[in-house]
Amino acid sequence: MNKEILDLSDKLGAALLLRKATVTVAESCTGGGVASAITAVAGSSKWFHCGYITYANHAKSNILGVPVTLLQAEGAVSESVVRSMVEGAAQRADADFAVAISGIAGPTGGSDEKPVGTVWLAWLGPQGVGSARYQLSGDRNAVREQSIKISLQQLLHHVTECTTVHSYSN
Repeated sequence: MNKEILDLSDKLGAALLLRKATVTVAESCTGGGVASAITAVAGSSKWFHCGYITYANHAKSNILGVPVTLLQAEGAVSESVVRSMVEGAAQRADADFAVAISGIAGPTGGSDEKPVGTVWLAWLGPQGVGSARYQLSGDRNAVREQSIKISLQQLLHHVTECTTVHSYSN
C-alpha cells in the first residue's frame, strides 16, 4: 500500500475518532482494498467495525439489499447501484459514514457506455448521500489503487465537513 493511501487512512481515522463516529465500506472493484487501508491504522477498531466485499451481483443483492431489478436495469457499475450499496452497508453496520464503490478495473469488461476505468462512488453521512462518476486510466492495479485513494479522499472530506458528534462504545 502506498504512503499517500496510508496517510489518508491515518487522517480519516483521526477525524472519525475526534467525532466519535464510525465508518463502513461496500466494495466491488477494489476487492477489500479500502477496508484494508482503513484497518492498516492502529486502533481502527474504534471507528471501523465491518466492511462488505460484494463483487458479484448476487452478493450486492443478498448482502446489501440492492434490488435485483436495479442491477438488471442499470448494471452493477451505475450511480443507482452504488447509492443503494452505500445505504445498505450503512444500515447493516449501523455506521455514521459509509462509502461504496463499483467499477470496471479491466483489462476487459468495458463497453462504449462504460469503458474500462469507469468507477462509480457513493458516500453517506449525516449530511445525506452523494455520488460521483470517475473515468480512471492505467492498468487494472492502477485503476484499483486510484479507486481506493478516491474513496478515502471522499470519506475524509465528508467526515471533516461534518460537525455532528456521535458516541460509540468501545
